[in-house]
Amino acid sequence: MKGKKSLRKVRAAHQAVKPIKKVMRNISKTIGQPAGTLQHIGEQKTDFPAITVFGYDADHEFHMPLKSIAECTALKDKQKVLWVNIDGLHDVSVIEALGKLFDIHPLTLEDILHTEQRSKIEDFEHYLFLVFRALDCDAQTGEITEEQMSLVIGSNFVLTFQERPGDMFDALRARITSPGTSVRKRGADYLAYGLIDAIVDSYFVILEQLESRIELLDQELFETSGRDTFESIYLLKKELILLRKSVRPMREIINSISREHYTVIDDEATWPFFRDVYDNVIFINETIETYRDIVIGMYDTWLAIVNNRMNEIMKVLTTIATVFMPLSFIAGVYGMNFRSMPGLEWQWGFYVLLGFMGMIVAGMMVYFRTRKWF
Repeated sequence: MKGKKSLRKVRAAHQAVKPIKKVMRNISKTIGQPAGTLQHIGEQKTDFPAITVFGYDADHEFHMPLKSIAECTALKDKQKVLWVNIDGLHDVSVIEALGKLFDIHPLTLEDILHTEQRSKIEDFEHYLFLVFRALDCDAQTGEITEEQMSLVIGSNFVLTFQERPGDMFDALRARITSPGTSVRKRGADYLAYGLIDAIVDSYFVILEQLESRIELLDQELFETSGRDTFESIYLLKKELILLRKSVRPMREIINSISREHYTVIDDEATWPFFRDVYDNVIFINETIETYRDIVIGMYDTWLAIVNNRMNEIMKVLTTIATVFMPLSFIAGVYGMNFRSMPGLEWQWGFYVLLGFMGMIVAGMMVYFRTRKWF
């Protein structure tokens, strides 16, 4: 009973299927513009950009919100590691100012503002640019939301760009503010590893939510096969496609970081950690494929159940129609307006005819049973 309530709760949250994002419509806004043109492409998900900064070394740490990028100027080269995070990408001037301060290429800034980017990695020698698709699952409704997460990794700084406030980095922030932690003793490349690892770990939370929904739906699949069941299977399939689209490119990105030599990555010290993340990404990809196969199998099962139920209904209706065919024939013959017909004047004719009809029905049912037609 508890499982049914949980499944109904998930269904209620998805009563209105959201339309597909108009990706091509957004991309068409950039047609005819020169490369490196800074223009925000995507949905505005916050009212005002929020800028926060973390600076730390093994002995000292500070963090605070900033009102403008100009406040970062005095902090840029005075910290062992500087982490600047921006929530909200619709204000082009903020992104442009940060790009000038840290010498970020205009094409990188353009990709940061264009929030429909595919996950990728680009090496600009003095910094490494990464784009990920960050996903979040609402624990109450089960709804999966998506946003672009961009990282710029320098020799002593990391810049992160998010579409809206709220992320999966709270545990990492707590480790930064705690003295003696490993992140405080290492450089910016280890901070980048921590950020990427947090993004990958968030996928495990989503997989756990999807696994629970799959189990509940599998239990109810054979109990009811109505339209609600079909819609739940369709939504699961759609969300797994979104998850697969987001995670699959990460395998190439993490594999590239863990195997190739980049200027801003300390190969000997940080490679083992990125290889561990790579193993997690491989496991997530395999799990998504397994869930996808299960959901496709559930869809086929739903179709088989619906078709089997329809066949049972048609079998019953066909049996009834077949049984009544000879009865209708006899009733039709004796319903004709002729005076001279056998048995019309006989006292027991009506009852004999009813008995004959009953014998026909019984005989046909026995014949159907022996042939195992029902």
